[in-house]
Amino acid sequence: MKKTIVAILLSALAGPVSAQPVLSNALQSGMVVQQNQPFRIWGKAIPGQEITVKADWTAVAKSITGSDSNFLVMVSVPAAKENDFTPHRLVVEGAGGAVTLDNLLIGDLWFCSGQSNMQFSLKEDKNAATELPKADYPYIRLLRADLNFSATPIENFRGKWETCTPATAKEFSAVGYSFGRDLFNTLHIPVGLVWSGIGASAAQAFVPQGVLAADTLLDRVYLQPYLRSEKSKEKIDGGFSFEKVTRPFLLYNAMIHPFRNLSLKGFCWYQGESNRTERTSYTQLMYAMIQSWRLNFGQGVLPFYYVQVAPYYWDKEDPVLADYAFFREAQERISLLGNTGMAVTMDVGEAKDLHPKNKLPIGHRLAAMALKRTYGKMAVVDEGPVFDFFEVRSKKMIVHYRGATADGLKTSDGKEPSFFEVAGADQKFYPAKAMLVGNLIELSSAKVSAPVAVRYAFTNYAVTNLENGAGFPAVPFRSDNFTEPAWPK
Repeated sequence: MKKTIVAILLSALAGPVSAQPVLSNALQSGMVVQQNQPFRIWGKAIPGQEITVKADWTAVAKSITGSDSNFLVMVSVPAAKENDFTPHRLVVEGAGGAVTLDNLLIGDLWFCSGQSNMQFSLKEDKNAATELPKADYPYIRLLRADLNFSATPIENFRGKWETCTPATAKEFSAVGYSFGRDLFNTLHIPVGLVWSGIGASAAQAFVPQGVLAADTLLDRVYLQPYLRSEKSKEKIDGGFSFEKVTRPFLLYNAMIHPFRNLSLKGFCWYQGESNRTERTSYTQLMYAMIQSWRLNFGQGVLPFYYVQVAPYYWDKEDPVLADYAFFREAQERISLLGNTGMAVTMDVGEAKDLHPKNKLPIGHRLAAMALKRTYGKMAVVDEGPVFDFFEVRSKKMIVHYRGATADGLKTSDGKEPSFFEVAGADQKFYPAKAMLVGNLIELSSAKVSAPVAVRYAFTNYAVTNLENGAGFPAVPFRSDNFTEPAWPK
């Protein structure tokens, strides 16, 4: 009798729905289940049938499939225990059968996204030869989502949860791997890492259409130009093009939305090169993106740690150009939003390589922020020296830093600090001789007798050497609020 009813229901549905529950493909054997958060099990089944979830760590949970064929069942998840790597099982049962997930680990799950420097794989890293043989972490699990686009939000993606081995890690994000490795080696709990992004992408591609439409600035700058274009009338498929990855909302629909029910610990983000000509609009766009992700994932103010773009000359060998520095400044303002943090890359960039090869320190810096700010390990140093204020003594400028207490200021190469500039009332900046005096920087320039402003590493491709004792680079800055000039095209 039950089979007859199932057959009738199946034939009545507008689209094919399996008698056996079909889980979202974010839920797979071998994944990490987020600790201390309700685990949401979602998918499709015949409308009206009861779905039962039996997890070996908690009580049975049930729900009824809706008229739209969707179901969502939540089960509680305990806190992860240090050095507890017990594999778990979860069974989802419906009228037509059951689905079993095996080898589940209870730990922390982090979502990584952005463009090519986050996509940059471990096998491409300068340290690959020494790091890859060590990338054998059976309790770190990795998921890479395949590229896709969609004009409307979709439910599924292509990708498989895998155990971190040298073979799987080499294809994974080097920054993401380094981040997860450091968390695992410090916390000694399972770590899951999702990578879902694509090189060359623009930030507006990761923001829901409705969020862009609701903001006057974002609607005007990003959404309406696309909706009025012929491109918006094209049939959207999954094929890559450098132009398509900059279109608003398409990547959100296909590569972020499918994960929205997945319980997470937080986000890691490395993107910006494709938006480098923008300033206020980019900062506001990122505020909107972060807040929309937090809202749609429905887990409160999840931490969002991101990477400032590295020095690059953009095919113009002019040490005075600073348009990229003004963009980095727009990125820094993102950190004014609560529960965010920015990793600086000024010391590990390569002036003539948009994809610098030294990615592991970036993951280390993101992990340090997470360990201190999310996990409460307050002894961890998680940032470099940050400009505080300056004073003028005679013709010299004295620069004071906060965050310079981690064994003081030093330089990575033993030389004097580079890339300081000072300006007088005429607002013209000149290179300054910099000397380390304890935890202060003393600046002087024969061309500026009465300095009124100072800048540090505030040009396009300054690869820096100033850092604290923990090896975290000083944050680039300017003390002035001078109007950004019009740059040569």
